[in-house]
Amino acid sequence: MTDDPHDEAERDTAGVVAPPPLIYLAGLVVGFGLDALLPEGSLPWAVRWILGGLLAVAGIGLLVSFNTAFVRRGTAVEPWKPTTAIVTSGPYRITRNPAYLGMALASIAIALLADAPWAILTLPIVIVVIDRMVIAREERYLERKFGQEYLDYKRTVRRWI
Repeated sequence: MTDDPHDEAERDTAGVVAPPPLIYLAGLVVGFGLDALLPEGSLPWAVRWILGGLLAVAGIGLLVSFNTAFVRRGTAVEPWKPTTAIVTSGPYRITRNPAYLGMALASIAIALLADAPWAILTLPIVIVVIDRMVIAREERYLERKFGQEYLDYKRTVRRWI
């Protein structure tokens, strides 16, 4: 153990594999690449605009409410920064991961609105990466840092929905 406070600050994080928005963006980029390479698939107007629009609103709504809940508790939004409080209000009453759920909904919405149905194929891979390489690390970190308080919350609220 060193006396360097910078080393201590680095250990007081979840150690996620990459910033989650970049993981979702990478999935979309690969998905749009697939859409360009695979046979054209066109979506019906109602699926594209109505479902895409509804998913966009839901995804953005979750992202805004997650951010608002973190700001109100005075803790870092970014998973690579130290967490100072457990957030259990707002969307966190329903899901432990409203931001990642919101990003997933927004990813589907983007693919639908862009009429790029093949781009949705990469989302399951993105969700596995988020689940195993981000959420699992965040949860281990929160258990270490907050102990029983986080375990109690975890017992009452589902990981996704």
